[in-house]
Amino acid sequence: MRRRRSPLLLTVILAGLLAAGAGQATDASFLLTATAKALGNYFPGQLGNGFFSTLTSPRGTEGNLAYMIGFMDYAEGDVSRPAAIPGWTAIDYSTGPSHAGQFWLNQVDVNAARFRDYRQVLDMYDGTLTTRYRYLDGARSTDVRVVTLVSQASPHLAANQLTITPDFDGEVQLSFALDLWAPHQPRFALAKLDGPQMQEAVAANNLKFEAVPPDVPDRAPLWYHGYTHVLAADGDTQALTLWLDGKAEQGAGMAEAVAVALPAGMRPRDAKLHRSDYKLSLELRIEVRKGHSYTFTKFVAASRERWGGDAKQDLALATAARDAGFDALLARQRDAWHTLWQSDIAIDGDPKAQQIVHSDLYYLLINAAPGTNWPIGACGMTPGYSGHVFWDSDTWLFPALLLLHPERAKSLVMFRSHTLPQAQQRAKTRGLRGAMYPWEADPDNGSSQTPHFAWVLDEREIHVNADIAIAQWQYYLATQDRDWLKRHGWPVIRAIAEFWSSRATYVPATQRYEILHVTSVDEDYNDVPNDTFTNASAQKALQIATRTAQLLGETADPQWSRVAAGLLLPYDDKAGHHLDFDASVPHDINSWGGSSLPMLSNPSLDLPMDVQTRRRDYAYAIAPITQSSRDPNSMGLMPLSIAAATAGDSEAAGDWFQRNITANVLKPPFNVRTETATNNTGYFATASGGLLQNILYGFTGLRLDENGLTQAYAPMLPPPWKSFTLKHINLRGRYYDITVRRAADGRPELVRHAL
Repeated sequence: MRRRRSPLLLTVILAGLLAAGAGQATDASFLLTATAKALGNYFPGQLGNGFFSTLTSPRGTEGNLAYMIGFMDYAEGDVSRPAAIPGWTAIDYSTGPSHAGQFWLNQVDVNAARFRDYRQVLDMYDGTLTTRYRYLDGARSTDVRVVTLVSQASPHLAANQLTITPDFDGEVQLSFALDLWAPHQPRFALAKLDGPQMQEAVAANNLKFEAVPPDVPDRAPLWYHGYTHVLAADGDTQALTLWLDGKAEQGAGMAEAVAVALPAGMRPRDAKLHRSDYKLSLELRIEVRKGHSYTFTKFVAASRERWGGDAKQDLALATAARDAGFDALLARQRDAWHTLWQSDIAIDGDPKAQQIVHSDLYYLLINAAPGTNWPIGACGMTPGYSGHVFWDSDTWLFPALLLLHPERAKSLVMFRSHTLPQAQQRAKTRGLRGAMYPWEADPDNGSSQTPHFAWVLDEREIHVNADIAIAQWQYYLATQDRDWLKRHGWPVIRAIAEFWSSRATYVPATQRYEILHVTSVDEDYNDVPNDTFTNASAQKALQIATRTAQLLGETADPQWSRVAAGLLLPYDDKAGHHLDFDASVPHDINSWGGSSLPMLSNPSLDLPMDVQTRRRDYAYAIAPITQSSRDPNSMGLMPLSIAAATAGDSEAAGDWFQRNITANVLKPPFNVRTETATNNTGYFATASGGLLQNILYGFTGLRLDENGLTQAYAPMLPPPWKSFTLKHINLRGRYYDITVRRAADGRPELVRHAL
């Protein structure tokens, strides 16, 4: 919430700033903590700012895999995949010369015996990771504190700060490195291998599709990172700097630079530059005294083509940050994150749900960049699903950000505008009009990157095209930005309408339009006619195109309206509910989805129907889901909760939401969501977007339409909640707080407050 400040408040504000500077406690719902008990099942979290990111690690000093927005490897025969950029977090420490029996900190097993009083805190409110422990190395011990951040305020910058307090006098060694990853082996020709060939190749390399707890996914043999070639690299032992220029395999260029800050007045006894195929580092030997604290800071700058400059420019950024100091960088980081958290979901009465909401929103924010045309992959900036962009970006992630952070949501719809030419060419090569977007899109250039063994999804799971058009329209509804609609949204919406009008088939016998040979959202059903979710989504995309043309004074193709009005939506007239797909297809597979009908109530689609039909749809859909032997995908919990809410079953809606916050898809210690409880996918951004939508639209009953945020059905509160507030919602340039609370009669009521 923005407030006007008067001079009379200066004293209070100054006192507050001083308190914050002295370490004022952050609300516990923003803090995720790892203790020694977590070391055995530590699942890495993320630090990032939407442009580049790194994983967390137990010591806080390891060299961790790092990624950059849309920075992809295009190896021959493989699908594109995120190229791991040189790891920038490593600061290694040895308590003495290696021949004396001491070890390097990053080579020692992490356990409670050697890492005493261990505590690592991910502060989501400040965007920092702080690690503390007492490190025992033989007869010597050292108190260690590490603070790591990726700057939201200066998005090319990051920093890792190490403070050591030894219990001895003597010489220690420090290493400040950029880790130069080797090419991943083996690599598979996933652009060419069919399913059996892929399985054979995995087995031939002595690999298995088995999850290895706590953090190796069952699909690790396929979801490996891509490669960054280091083209030039050097350093300066006098200036304490490192720099490099690189290039992703057959991809874009990138750069990184490091500037190291030593404690005031410290002169290293020795400083060397180490260069190898795998490491570029500054190696220092320094004298320390017992009980004294020494702080070393590693300032990092990073860039890539289309975002920033080269190593020379990055080196200037890193050295300027060093000149300004870590405290200045940290202060700007806190200010930027606190501004982001003005837009929030505040829950009264359920601390666990509140913390999970904050972690889900945090992970979306560190994977979403404002003001770009780069999207969010299904697994954010990680190798999960090879970094590719699915309908998840448009239907799961975009709506979750739209009201809270529209500047980040805009990047997702701009990606589809930016990659429209590729989608148009795909449609043309298939003899279709308009634009046919791929099932798995490369996040940088929009090309199709679906593995060959999943080609049927690229050709048949075509609802993605409607999902994209609906998201474009939703952005306009939320912003009323007519200029954007004309320049960016309309070309996408029009091209997708042309696709659907040419893809649908008129059947004279029934006098209906049908969409044949599709893969259902429930993907175990392949090559089916008239998937209900696909047809309903296509219908809405066509209706949106006609309405957009009217708004902009453009000419709508009359065929759009004819196809929309005539599309078959499979329905059981006798039982009074929709079917998942054409009645000619038996619904008898024990599938992971069970039924796609709940997705008809997804907030951005929300197929119009009376409440009785909604109830019958929900009752029909729930049977195969609850009776299935397969665990529900975390992606599917949001549609179930919202479908129950639209049907007026608040108890079931609350139960499905509760399952979403208690399921084993939340990995400790940092609430990292995975796709299912057992496959350890790595961070699954899609499910975070789903949980947030569950509250934003499901529990409020609000829907975006041309009138703004309209109350589609009565709001609801899960049983333990006293109230919840959507804070600092941005709708058409105005800000609101929207609260759902219990009225005097005990029923939930929704209250809007303009800011």
